[in-house]
Amino acid sequence: MMLEEFQQSLRKFTKERDWSQFHTPENLAKSISIEAGELLETFQWHSTPDVQRVSEELADVMTYCLLLADAIGVDAVEVMAAKLEATRKKYPIEKARGRSEKYDRL
Repeated sequence: MMLEEFQQSLRKFTKERDWSQFHTPENLAKSISIEAGELLETFQWHSTPDVQRVSEELADVMTYCLLLADAIGVDAVEVMAAKLEATRKKYPIEKARGRSEKYDRL
């Protein structure tokens, strides 16, 4: 399923349950943070994560991110592509390859 198809399914799912009333940008941002914490928890105390649990929590984070993008009227793919391009400029290959320093230290 392509991203746009998934977003349409997500919109339908939300509408059928009348959940849009709860999906304010603020509530969705909070939900992303909460679910990200649950994703991080899957790595706590384990050297090898449970891929099933990680996948489930990752799906929650990504779903809330798509809902937030929709709520504020931005195209998720477009904003990710724009951010990738900005990051590409901040971290040119010849300076950043194999290094983890922040761009202002390269």
